[in-house]
Amino acid sequence: MSYYKHGISIGLIRVRSEFLLSIKAVGTLTHDDYQRAAPMLEAATIKINQPKVKVLFDASEFAGWELRAAWDELKLGLEGGGAFDKVAVYANHDWQGWALKIGSWFLTNGEAQSFETYEQAVDWLLDDEPNV
Repeated sequence: MSYYKHGISIGLIRVRSEFLLSIKAVGTLTHDDYQRAAPMLEAATIKINQPKVKVLFDASEFAGWELRAAWDELKLGLEGGGAFDKVAVYANHDWQGWALKIGSWFLTNGEAQSFETYEQAVDWLLDDEPNV
């Protein structure tokens, strides 16, 4: 039996001495996916006084949004974009570059880059960290 997976997972990972907010999008995201994920993302970043959050976004299994979910993404970016210092997106999709440009409009205090591999994305996020 096969299942159609879609949704957003949010976690915290530690690489060297740095904690990274890990976000993975799978399938075609729906309005319901955002209704469930937005409070988790807010809870993960609400107590941060200085916008020093580095985000590792895995889009390798991401297929896009339903129309209402795209609107949710826009609102989420407008509300929370200032909390992120760096956002590294990794996937191997042709549309990844322009999607990142649109998303970076909402990063008021940070920068974003896209990468083809997990290792490239993590290296960029940690480029200012000592190799401990």
